[in-house]
Amino acid sequence: MNGSSTMRHPAAPARGKRARRSPSPWVAAAAAGVLTGALAVTALPPAIGSADEPGCGGTHFVASWAASPTDAVTPFDATGGLVPLTVDDQTFRMIVSPHLGGEQLRVRLTNRFGLTPVTFDRVSVGDRISGATVGNVAAVRFGGRDSVTIEPGAEALSDPVSFPVAAFAPLAVSIHVAGQAGPPTKHWNANATSYYSPAGSGDLTGRADAGGFTATTQSWFYVSAVDVLAPAGTRAVVAFGDSITDGFVGSTPISIPVDRAAADTDGRYPDVLQHRLNAQRVPVSVVNAGIGSNRVLASGEPLLLGPSGLSRFQRDALDQAGVSGVLVQEGINDLGLPPQADAASMISGYEQLIAAARRAGKKVWLGTLLPASDALVDGVLIAPRSETERQAINAWIRGQRLADGIVDFDAALRDPGDPAVLRDEYSSVDRLHPSLAGYRAMAEAVDTALLADTRSPAC
Repeated sequence: MNGSSTMRHPAAPARGKRARRSPSPWVAAAAAGVLTGALAVTALPPAIGSADEPGCGGTHFVASWAASPTDAVTPFDATGGLVPLTVDDQTFRMIVSPHLGGEQLRVRLTNRFGLTPVTFDRVSVGDRISGATVGNVAAVRFGGRDSVTIEPGAEALSDPVSFPVAAFAPLAVSIHVAGQAGPPTKHWNANATSYYSPAGSGDLTGRADAGGFTATTQSWFYVSAVDVLAPAGTRAVVAFGDSITDGFVGSTPISIPVDRAAADTDGRYPDVLQHRLNAQRVPVSVVNAGIGSNRVLASGEPLLLGPSGLSRFQRDALDQAGVSGVLVQEGINDLGLPPQADAASMISGYEQLIAAARRAGKKVWLGTLLPASDALVDGVLIAPRSETERQAINAWIRGQRLADGIVDFDAALRDPGDPAVLRDEYSSVDRLHPSLAGYRAMAEAVDTALLADTRSPAC
């Protein structure tokens, strides 16, 4: 922990030379019914106020892994690899890394950005052994049925499945899409390798070997969360933000494509933070709600920037199972991407996020914005004057008393000789995103006592 870069304060009474984040240049380039036997889902039951709420006794479901849906129409992933824009009788085997272990799990599937209903006629989970090879395959059901149809804009939560999960042991979620469907909802930059079969290949969800999974992707399709059953004292904290929370490591001065060395390393700052909490036996699961190029104030649909932070905060953060608090580190894209925001509008946005967390009875912490004055993206090329606004925002974050505390990521990663840029050892080539070492430094800047103190006040 970096004590000098982390501050804590009580909750309020009720009432450079580096580049920027994910793909804004790429974004500009990309811009140039219920079936028989299926359970229909038109909305996801809210988690807030449910049995998932942290309590004082018994057990409840807690988010162990999450990935915020970004879009359905961007035709490539963060490596530049093409992704399917239509689906036809094929199987997706998505590889995820749970942060919290348990003996039961449940899976959340999403059609948030789909243009047509999608029917999943078989879903399974299994332990990933290597590549697309899995073991210990178990069926996942929805309302007691193998099949579920999800309307556009909706999501579905599975029944509990007796399946042992271990922290950071890769889990394979295999999903067969019956018939034809439009573009699949995805999380654009997974920093993890998953697999899928070609159109017309049928149901491979029960298959343990890798046969038939001929395509790889660095996106996650359809699956948006995995929850595990945990003791009542265990809770989730959501890391909410943009590509810096998402773990993007730029490989060029314009950020894209993602550095492939970041794939399959679980090197995002929320991952490293989870390892710290596990070593300290703090019963908190840190789940990731970062979206590349996302902004607090402006939405970026239909492309990969995703809905604004304000509009997705409830669904992607507050509605996660067993959530007790949210750590927000977002805003550099608001300053760097058009329409560019100023400090006053950003502060108003943060105040709205804090108020939303307060209404839901959750804690909220703010992270300072990292320097990017020497970056091309969000810096010298697009937003040469954003450093002044960033400094004003960080000064407000450090001085406000509305949130439950702050994490001074800026102080932990900036160059002591030039605080408008990242330290060389903590920066990607693009001078906007941290390197894997930078993400470790971000995780180490978090005072874990902030996250440990999230039990219900009634307990």
